[in-house]
Amino acid sequence: MSKKLPEAEIIKRESDYLRGTILEGLRDRATGALPEDDTKLTKFHGSYQQDDRDLRDERRRQKLEPLYQFMVRLRLPGGVLSSQQWLGLDRIADECANATLRLTTRQTFQFHGVFKEKMQTFMRMVNDLGLDTRGACGDVNRNVISNVNPQLSHLHREIHELSLAISDRLRWRSGAYGEVWLGEERVAALGEEEEPFYGYKYLPRKFKIALAIPPENDCDVFANDIGLIAIVEDNRIEGFNVVVGGGMGLTYGDPATYPRLATMAGYVPKNQIVDACQAICAIQRDFGDRTNRAHARFKYTIDDRGMDWFREKFQEYHGQAFEKPRSFSLTSNGDRFGWVEGEDGLQHLTLLIPTGRVADTEEGGQIRTALRKIAELHQGDFRITCNQNLVIAGVSAEQRPAIDALVEEYGLDAGNRSTPLRQHSMACVAFPTCGLAMAESERFLPGFIDQIERLMADEGLEPDAINIRITGCPNGCARPYLGEIALTGKAIGKYNLYLGADFSGQRMNRLYRENIDVDTVLTELRPLFRAYREQRQAAEYFGDFLVRTGVVEAERTPAMLHEAVK
Repeated sequence: MSKKLPEAEIIKRESDYLRGTILEGLRDRATGALPEDDTKLTKFHGSYQQDDRDLRDERRRQKLEPLYQFMVRLRLPGGVLSSQQWLGLDRIADECANATLRLTTRQTFQFHGVFKEKMQTFMRMVNDLGLDTRGACGDVNRNVISNVNPQLSHLHREIHELSLAISDRLRWRSGAYGEVWLGEERVAALGEEEEPFYGYKYLPRKFKIALAIPPENDCDVFANDIGLIAIVEDNRIEGFNVVVGGGMGLTYGDPATYPRLATMAGYVPKNQIVDACQAICAIQRDFGDRTNRAHARFKYTIDDRGMDWFREKFQEYHGQAFEKPRSFSLTSNGDRFGWVEGEDGLQHLTLLIPTGRVADTEEGGQIRTALRKIAELHQGDFRITCNQNLVIAGVSAEQRPAIDALVEEYGLDAGNRSTPLRQHSMACVAFPTCGLAMAESERFLPGFIDQIERLMADEGLEPDAINIRITGCPNGCARPYLGEIALTGKAIGKYNLYLGADFSGQRMNRLYRENIDVDTVLTELRPLFRAYREQRQAAEYFGDFLVRTGVVEAERTPAMLHEAVK
């Protein structure tokens, strides 16, 4: 293996703790872009430089540069924000972005269409709301996600507090953020003191942490570098089973890259869990591969060195060994829709937000206006789910009629206006803004679900819950390898079809057909739906049926994500 450092590794090491020349680039009005090296650094600040790919050819013909713009993502541990913060972000969408907000699969917001001249205004408005974008992207710990079950009110509070504590412990600390975006003066050249945990190298690649409360796995806990599975005894969280080395994403044609589910490491008491997360992250910081970015995720560190090595290193870094894991059971990874009453007597409403896009559109209705009006009267908080949906949380009995009236007036979906099939579908953004997209995803999903529902009806099936995931490329932003049915973009109008995950996020799917168009996808699914109707057992999920009947094997190896069944 080459020991030459990749360009991205050199750039961050020489960036003066993520400053680079971002400020100078922001002042340059001759172009809508930043210098290429600085675009690697702005990721750490929560932003990706993009352009409108729908307009590329036309602008090229007009001899114009691409319509450069930025996607900006917030750091929002656990996905919780106040009504006033919601209203502030809604204003930012108009003043600085493309008049939409997007809820992500990591429980936060993405804003699209932020032009360079608006970036500093955007960041300052976010800061005024008590929020930031630090570490929402880049080679650091990303947004910490957690269970949002509104019924278990006190457990949710504990989980959310821990997500905040873990996020703060692993937040990058350089003064670059304040200097670039908030107009702060640099006080001194602090060197290593400026980043006491990350140092000037930061991490080899992104790092993700999730917390789940069984039996719900709404955060797909096994898809993360660290997964924390709460062990609840006597109605209290006593500690966590810790799983490590999960991660979605692969590179087409490179069997050395693969998605992976996290491996059970052991149990850690609750009062040690923040320290344990720091110790595990430090192991990856010190031993992750920095010579090959395609091999730099924690999952490869675990596979290269083994779990025995990892457990020894954990004891060395943490000062205590893992305890024996406790028993647990996970049964689902979707959201509960509609109203539920929490143990605190307050009520909570979960709404379906199709593909997570909060917008006012002719075809989708006035979702954004409706949520703004709810925020104007709501006295509780908002909780973003890991499935791109939204919980209006902490509603008093007195307030519920007013919220119900707005839900009805604007036709919001509380699970009563859509099928279970649609409620268990997710897509990444893809075109027109994502530079990695090979095929449509967000814009494609609604019509594709229509086609699947018609196909199921043709075969005598109700549109029952099937976990469907679509991404525009193989990188896994919507966790496609955990879909019972999943498509990953291969080219315009072409996808890889994956089948056979379970319904609780504990078994990946495998590649079934490669590089096929949508008509072929439907043709392949038709006989499987027919067999499902004829042969399914009571309460059997589609992915489990495919495994039981031998359509796909139960075993999962890296090769199975690259080699089709036939």
